Amino acid sequence: MPVSSGPRHGAPVVPGGSGRGAAQANGELEALVVSHWLDTEPEGEPYTATIRLSGRRLDVGGKAGGHDSFVKEENVPGIVPGSGRVSVTTLVQELHAGEWSVTADLVRRTTGAGTRQPVSTRSSGTHTLPRAAWSWRRWTLSTAPFAPVKTRMEPFVRLTRVPAVIHGSWSGLIAVGVVVGAIVHALLLGRQGIGVSAVLLVDLVAAVAGLLGAKLWYLVQRPRAAGRESIGEGWTVDGFVLAVPAVAAALLLLDLPVGAFFDAGTPALFFGIAIGRLGCFLTGCCAGRCTRSRWGIWSSDRRVGARRIPTQLLESATGLLIGIATLMLVLGGGIGVGGAIFVGGFAAYILVRQFLLRLRTQPHDAVRARVTAVVAAVVLLADAIVVLMNPR
Repeated sequence: MPVSSGPRHGAPVVPGGSGRGAAQANGELEALVVSHWLDTEPEGEPYTATIRLSGRRLDVGGKAGGHDSFVKEENVPGIVPGSGRVSVTTLVQELHAGEWSVTADLVRRTTGAGTRQPVSTRSSGTHTLPRAAWSWRRWTLSTAPFAPVKTRMEPFVRLTRVPAVIHGSWSGLIAVGVVVGAIVHALLLGRQGIGVSAVLLVDLVAAVAGLLGAKLWYLVQRPRAAGRESIGEGWTVDGFVLAVPAVAAALLLLDLPVGAFFDAGTPALFFGIAIGRLGCFLTGCCAGRCTRSRWGIWSSDRRVGARRIPTQLLESATGLLIGIATLMLVLGGGIGVGGAIFVGGFAAYILVRQFLLRLRTQPHDAVRARVTAVVAAVVLLADAIVVLMNPR
């Protein structure tokens, strides 16, 4: 349920238009982030809510103009009736620094057929939306006291509290996943007499090649995003398969067993994925679609918080199950074909992932997903046949 902005797509609508260039040159323009919540309708079809935010700098006497006031509309599509409270977090840029009074009003609701619905007053007796606060202990959205909002310099404004989001959790848990994966990998290969230093060296090659491969795969799928994506986008796990040739070359150069190295790395990789996807959930990336189902979990995509299909947690559980299954195979002495554990584990993951992609809010290429799923299923079946034909 992404948020789309009104005029200028995220910039404030400022009356007067005075002195923007001079204000930016003097470093006076800052930004603010504010969160409000609304209650969904009890029944009906999904709709788009239009929220109008109005702000005014408090220490301005007389009529405010230029960068001392703003009006901005947010269109929030895909709201599911009966799903409970929904929070909307808005970023407003190009403002003079200081304390601001900001209010938000629900001005209309529009169904998919274009029909406008009347706005009820059940939440607060008026159309004005309350401020949003989040309790991690109760895992619930609540009303925060109305107070002035302070501007902050970018990028610090993006660290403002957002309901159900822990800033930095993605990078932090990715780092934990990498460390846990390296430890598991080293311990498993240590049982085969391979030194820790050699394992860590090849793991480093795998990490660098995997990151580059993931970014390349992302750009191949979205060529129009080249040069416009943020540094945090594009680290898709699918692209890590492009790192296989580089890792194999490093193993041959170091005279290490290729099949055994990849097989032992399979549980290490998927334990890392299981941990890293928890970071996705807590930071609000790869969010699932909104739902009224009891199996939904309240979470955020960093702008809209709602009851959602927990796609990140489902992918984390998939990684954990594949990690445990492949770990048992490795500890049991492996199977008759070196590298078959890696191929089977990765194919199973890619197959499940294509179904999970359909549950996310981000648009995806359905044809490409079906083709990828078919290829993964064929590879998984072929891997199983090869294993059965070559018993240990």
